[in-house]
Amino acid sequence: MLVSLIIGFGAGFVLRPVIVPVNQMAAVTGLSPTARASAAPRGTQYFAAHPDEARQVTAQCAEGTARGGECANAEQAVIEAEGRKRFKKFMGN
Repeated sequence: MLVSLIIGFGAGFVLRPVIVPVNQMAAVTGLSPTARASAAPRGTQYFAAHPDEARQVTAQCAEGTARGGECANAEQAVIEAEGRKRFKKFMGN
């Protein structure tokens, strides 16, 4: 029975692109492949380079109007920027 399940799952993963091609799957979900790629959350490095936008996203997350991975990335970038600013002030630079 276990062998049958393994063979069935393996066949499903192998045959999925044949059964439902990527183009047809995108049409069913209503998203184009580029729309899914652009919907990925921006990283901490992006927000470190754009601190104003990071603060804006952090404010939106606090209000509850934004969610997801961008909230954590923006908050991390803001915390790091503030830490660097405090360190420079402490060191007298």
